[in-house]
Order: sequence, then structure tokens, then C-alpha cells
Amino acid sequence: MDYRYQTFPREKVFRDPVHNYIAVSHQVILDLINTKEFQRLRRVKQLGVTAEVFHGAEHSRFGHSLGVYEIARRICDNFAADYPSVTPDDGLWNDDERLVTLCAALLHDIGHGAYSHTFEHIFHTDHEAITMQILTSPNTEVNKVLRRVSPEFPQQVASVINHTYPNPQVVQIISSQLDADRMDYLLRDAYFTGADYGRFDLTRVLRVMRPFKDGIAFDIDGMHAVEDYILSRFQMYQQIYFHPVSRAMEVILDHLLLRAKDLYTNKQAHHETFSPILLEPFFNEDWTLKDYLKLDDGVLNTYFQHWQDSSDVVLSDLATRFLDRKPFKSVEYNADTEDLLPTLRDQIETAGYNVAYYTATNDSYDLPYNANTRQSRKPAAEIQLMKNDGSTIELSALSPLVAAISGRELGDQRFFFPREMYRTDTAEDLFMPIYTEFQAYIKNNQLIHPKGEPHED
Repeated sequence: MDYRYQTFPREKVFRDPVHNYIAVSHQVILDLINTKEFQRLRRVKQLGVTAEVFHGAEHSRFGHSLGVYEIARRICDNFAADYPSVTPDDGLWNDDERLVTLCAALLHDIGHGAYSHTFEHIFHTDHEAITMQILTSPNTEVNKVLRRVSPEFPQQVASVINHTYPNPQVVQIISSQLDADRMDYLLRDAYFTGADYGRFDLTRVLRVMRPFKDGIAFDIDGMHAVEDYILSRFQMYQQIYFHPVSRAMEVILDHLLLRAKDLYTNKQAHHETFSPILLEPFFNEDWTLKDYLKLDDGVLNTYFQHWQDSSDVVLSDLATRFLDRKPFKSVEYNADTEDLLPTLRDQIETAGYNVAYYTATNDSYDLPYNANTRQSRKPAAEIQLMKNDGSTIELSALSPLVAAISGRELGDQRFFFPREMYRTDTAEDLFMPIYTEFQAYIKNNQLIHPKGEPHED
């Protein structure tokens, strides 16, 4: 039997806390799940350091990838049942696109690495390029499975993920402003963080979702379900993804890896007793895909445990701060107060800290919804509502709620520094005068310090 059509007499299921059951009918999907490259995702957290703030957020990219697959599967089922193509140019769903859609949904995040975005910043990796490499390299198990479908199939799946596949419906199921990826991570991250912000009516959104010649649209009578999704995404970014303590832990992680790399570059001997998995390939920026796939969150954490005992005081201290959850504190600043930061840095340096490793600026901004995506690399990313006559209208043109936040970058800029600088119990500390001066400077200049929520520590 053609591998494309090998299915199970009875579908296999994965129990899932978000979707209840994730159903697998195709042999190729199960074979992809069982590859070593996909199984590695069990060892990479979906939200990285966010678990240091929301302790339940221990879920992995493995679970998220299965969830994206499941939503894509339900979309394909709905389209096949309600909008099957009759003629090639009718703009409806051709179910021959199902397998490439499901494979792209399952594999869209397979290139993410250990503490993905922070690691990328220091070692100049690119998870999207690595995803393409995993799919197309003949040396991976994923590629071998995909080539069993056809020699061209790995590249076809890759083209869906990099937005060059010729069918816009398939691309937009995986990547748009309302896609299977975003729908799963909002629901999954809300569940595991214990936050209600990210919950929306997935069933209703999928029921009003439909194909048309330019991609994906939503029935106009489902507008309020789509609005609910947009607001859920907005709230998750403001309350969860941009949380100042999560960002503080990312700053420590970034500076920890930077210090380790700087020491290696300067030929410091403290690295000599460690495993070569990280050192030679990544510190020298001469790594292969095989090197990359050996890394996961646990491997990096093991390095951090070793570095706690380093003779280098900065490396040891940053490793301890990260592993023992001692986040930096932060204050918010803007264009009017940015000129105050040099004084803060000088005070921190006076207190004995190397400001290159113990201070940072960080900005986090997001467009909750962008109605002007003509220049976006994501094709037709605007959310289209379909009227009863078959014409479409862009969401914010009809929804005052979405129009109010459309195109507005929301977020903040923060200056991060050692938490000791903001302590109130430093009476016996050698640097008590500079601590007092630092705190007074922040207060007098009305720099905003985050409120002490229970999970913020």
C-alpha cells in the first residue's frame, strides 16, 4: 500500500490535558512522532524560564507540537466535510492537501533548541533554518520518514513552514494571525500557567473557519469568537509572556551563557574539565546539526551546575542566581527617562558589579493584531470575515474592539539590575550608602518598579 494512505484500522490516541484526545490515523504521523528528532522536544520546555514565575509551566514543545497537529487535523476534517472541492478553481478544500498539512503542523517547531531564543542570541543559531535542515537533511530520521511518502515530500513540508507552499490555505492553517500554532499555545500556556487569560472558544472558532480562494476566512456570524481569541492573545502577552520576572530570568540566562563564552574565548582554563558537547562546537561557532540535536534544557542545566563551582566569580554567581531562582529586579523606562540609566549603571558599578553582566535593558512589544500585513512575509495574514454573499471584510473594519488595538505595539522597556540594589535590609552591608542612593534615585525620578505580586518573589 502507498505509504501516504497507510492508516490504522482504529485510530491511535494520545491523552492530552488541553484537547482531551489527540488522534492519529496515519502511519507516517506516528513514525514522525517516534523519530529521535521529535522525541528530543520532550526535553525542551515550551515556555523556557517562565516556569520560574508560573511553576506549572513545565510543558514541552513535544506536547505543543502534538496539539498543533490535532487542531490542524480537526480543521482538515471540518473542511473535508463541509467545504470539499468539486472543481480545481472553486477555492474549496482539496483533501489531498491533508497529509502535508498535518506533517507541517506536527514538525513546525522541531528546530527549537535548549532555552531556544536566549541560546540563539548568544550562539547565533536560527531555529527556523534548523527546522528546514532537519526536514531536508538525508541524515535525519525525520527526513527518512518523509521521503517514504515521496522524494519531494520533505521539501513540500518545509515549504509550508517557510510560507512558500503554493496553496495559501495550507500555509495559513499553520502560520497566520489565527492559526493552529497560536490557538494551541494560547490554550496550552493558559492551562499550564494557571491563567484564564488565554482561554477562548476553540470549538466555535473551528466551526466558523472556512477555506476560500485566497486562504482562510471566518463566517461573519462567528466574529465574536474571533474577537475573544484576539483579546485572549493580547492578555497572555501582557500578563504571561512579558512578565518582568520571566524577562529577568532570561537576562540572567543570557549573561550566564555570554560570560561562559567570553571566558572560553579568552582561553580560561575553567572550561577544560567539561564535556565537549557545548564547548568546541558552539563556543567556536563551528557546529553541525548533530551537535545541535545533542542539546536540550537538561544538558544546559548540567553545565550550569558545574559552573556554580567555577573559579570565575561572575560565572559562578550567575549560575547560582539562575539555578536558585534569584532574578534581577527591574524598573520601567521610556524615551523621557532613558537618560537616567547611565547614572544607575555608575551606581551599580560603584557597588562592585561588572555592569556588562549585571545590568541590561530589555524591551518586549507585541502587535495584538495587525490589519496592515501587506509587507509581512506571512501571506494574507489579516483575518478575513466572510459575508453571506461570499465577499470578505477584514476583521478590524467591522469590529470596534479589535480596531481599538489593531496596529498598536503594546509592551514596555525595562532596565534590569541585581536585586540586592533594591533591598531594604542592608544596614550592615558595606555598600549601604550606594544602595540608599540608588533607591532614592529611582524613587525621585519616578521610575516604575513592578508591584510585588505573590508569584513575582
